[in-house]
Amino acid sequence: MTLNYGELRKGMAIEIDGEAYIIVDYKHNKMQQRAPTMRIRMRALSNGRLTEKSFSGFDVTFTPADVNRRKTRFIYEEDGLHYFMDNETFEQFPLDESQLGDNKSFIVEDLDITLLMFNDMPITVELPTSVDLKVTQSDPGLKGDTAQGGTKPATLETGLSIQVPLFVNPGDVVKVDTRTSEYLNRV
Repeated sequence: MTLNYGELRKGMAIEIDGEAYIIVDYKHNKMQQRAPTMRIRMRALSNGRLTEKSFSGFDVTFTPADVNRRKTRFIYEEDGLHYFMDNETFEQFPLDESQLGDNKSFIVEDLDITLLMFNDMPITVELPTSVDLKVTQSDPGLKGDTAQGGTKPATLETGLSIQVPLFVNPGDVVKVDTRTSEYLNRV
């Protein structure tokens, strides 16, 4: 099975030269008297690196990658490996920190996560759009610091540092957007 230009979508997994990629963004250009070009930004599943490639012509086709998604739960970390357990079969899959990349800043115990498998090997994880994390360190916000909604730095339980509103204190649980690492609200 192959895909052409019109069948590509954001988030779709394709295979190029034996490597699996997730499409982040794409743009189709057609100029007069020239072949159309497709510029694709994609993330390599093996290392998380973002790359951009251009393809030209009408006859370019793409092969969908054999990527399976499994519902898993993060259970523990040991010796630099993060272990995820399949919710149905209870099979455990270890991933190292290089496979997780920046996603490790959002992973806490008992978090439900989608594990991406390529050729039956765990590659990386797909996080939910937001996670709840506990604030471990934050300076007190003083009344009168600002005329409008001010922010201050806060360190979360995973070590991630974000900007939060002045009313957030250590011990509070906050909702964080996993795509932008921004504070959403207090839980």
